[in-house]
Amino acid sequence: MDSIDKREIEQEITALREQVSYYAAKYYDDDAPEISDFDYDKLYHRLLELEQQYPEFYTLDSPTNRIGGHSSNSFEPVEHQVVMGSLQDVFDTQSLFDFEARVQESVENPLFVVEPKIDGLSVSLEYTDGLLTRGSTRGNGLVGEDVTANLRTVSSIPLRLSRPLPFLEVRGEVYMPQKSFLRVTEEQELNGDTPFKNPRNAAAGSLRQKDPKVTAKRGLDIFVFNIQQVEGVTVTSHMESLKLLEELGFHVLEHHAFPTIAQAVGEIQRLGESRGSFGFDIDGAVIKLDDFAGRELLGATAKFPRWAVAFKYPPEEKETTLLSIEIGVGRTGVLTPTAVFEPILLAGTSVSRAVLHNEDFIREKDIRIGDRILVRKAGEIIPEVLSVVSHGEGSEPFSMPHQCPSCGGPVERAEDEAALRCLNPSCPVQLLRNLIHFASRNAMDIEGLGPAILQALIDSGKVHDVADLYFLHQEEVAKLERMGKKSAQNLMEAIEKSKSRDLSRLLFGLGMRNIGERAAAQLSGAFLEMERFFTLTVEEIAALDGFGEVMARSVVDFFALPATRALIDRLSQAGVGMTGEKTVTLDKLAGKTFVLTGTLPTLKRSEAKAMIEAQGGKVTGSVSKKTHYVVAGEDAGSKLTKAQELELPILSEEELLALLNTPEN
Repeated sequence: MDSIDKREIEQEITALREQVSYYAAKYYDDDAPEISDFDYDKLYHRLLELEQQYPEFYTLDSPTNRIGGHSSNSFEPVEHQVVMGSLQDVFDTQSLFDFEARVQESVENPLFVVEPKIDGLSVSLEYTDGLLTRGSTRGNGLVGEDVTANLRTVSSIPLRLSRPLPFLEVRGEVYMPQKSFLRVTEEQELNGDTPFKNPRNAAAGSLRQKDPKVTAKRGLDIFVFNIQQVEGVTVTSHMESLKLLEELGFHVLEHHAFPTIAQAVGEIQRLGESRGSFGFDIDGAVIKLDDFAGRELLGATAKFPRWAVAFKYPPEEKETTLLSIEIGVGRTGVLTPTAVFEPILLAGTSVSRAVLHNEDFIREKDIRIGDRILVRKAGEIIPEVLSVVSHGEGSEPFSMPHQCPSCGGPVERAEDEAALRCLNPSCPVQLLRNLIHFASRNAMDIEGLGPAILQALIDSGKVHDVADLYFLHQEEVAKLERMGKKSAQNLMEAIEKSKSRDLSRLLFGLGMRNIGERAAAQLSGAFLEMERFFTLTVEEIAALDGFGEVMARSVVDFFALPATRALIDRLSQAGVGMTGEKTVTLDKLAGKTFVLTGTLPTLKRSEAKAMIEAQGGKVTGSVSKKTHYVVAGEDAGSKLTKAQELELPILSEEELLALLNTPEN
């Protein structure tokens, strides 16, 4: 290729980078997309293609570097040259005036800057000659972890500064916006995973993913609030530094300066009253001395700087009257009670509903319709009922329904769960989740049949249960948004191919309670024909190795439903295979009971469970003396505590994988 052609390629790459960066900013930062996802993807993949073909034109600030292509097995330690300390918390205005008095002893006419305190994860970003070269977590303040690849996926972190300073280190707070949190937890529930408890935990778990592509999907954001080190420019105050940070391309927090704490208190109160309107979690306000020279005079204690404090907002609690309890059915079939009460104002927003979790929660707090209840907002998003202040006149204890309010089908409470669950495989509200599971790789493995297409099929009225997938017509599928003739043809071929799967895959795909992949394989290998399951007894199934009465009862109850009979008949009519083969399974962990708790670094709980069951182990939901191993991840709670009290073996994810991969003797 001659030099003219190379110049044209370089010009195209430069133009594509500008376009991709601009459209990404409109989508992620301004929430105002200007082109379709399809058109954006075309630009992005054209840029990626050219950079791979002509690596001499690749640069670190390319938008294709937002999502790393390589997974990391570990995070390298990073020693912080400037300590990433924490702030002293205060909880009342008198403590703020005491802080002011201490500052005035050393600094004349101090100016105080007030900012919201983001409830997220503190990180350091380092730039050399204007390019992002390293990003790390706070860790213990002295040593953190290198998470550069994951931080590059956060769209509001500039990969190149607007001016090339020789060196810059800044500190910021990575957080998950509330809209991202709600989307992510909805997806987790849809996939049968344990949802994150709050946005802070979600941000922390997302930033420490081994695969940056997972982090990229989580919708993280960042505010930068401090300059840790800088070369090539001089700043003398916090307000001046925030202005510089904005000029360099960072997002900074809303901030205001006040000559006295008395004036700052009004802003602190205003932030507290309006925190429900930010779109992200704040748990307080930070008050900092503006002048850097004054900060040097004040210094720091062994734990905190003397020039700043964090005012923490108490959870706002209010009384109201419980009007009713509504029962909703989630996409996994769980019946969830919701309190409906007289509207109250909490954290700046009107609240009239709160989740009541489950039947045990209602019973323990003796919550009755007509009661005066105490409500607060947990994590700034989810309202919760704290307690009953007083019972209403003539009130009676509340009882959960015995039938699904959505479909009228039977409900069941599993032995190790607090929730009631609808058993009907054709329950409308569970449809999308059931379809996703049915088409998944470990079940019927229908390639190309993802959540978006399934939702489109549901919305079009073409699919009401899994059997409907086998009665689709290619012409109908081709009319769906973003499908077309070729995609429709590929999907129909994948659906046709799935008809020849072994019975074990079909049994697993039907989503019976307590029946995982290994159990489905055992059932298939033992009974071989689908029709057998309509006549089997609990005793016959419980006789299988590793099965107990609970699992056996789940199978018998499932096949006793009229809806199951109708579903299997239609699947058979469509030509779906109904026979199995005897399979040889690895029983290295036979007789061993595991409990999974907390968020594992890389594995979903469902994946860890399947791996354990595939080698003959059993996974239960409660810790007891009979438990052989407890696998603990981040935010492990009472189960880990109980395991420690019982002196049970506690495994990390890494130790679990080592156990699974150890050859049998």
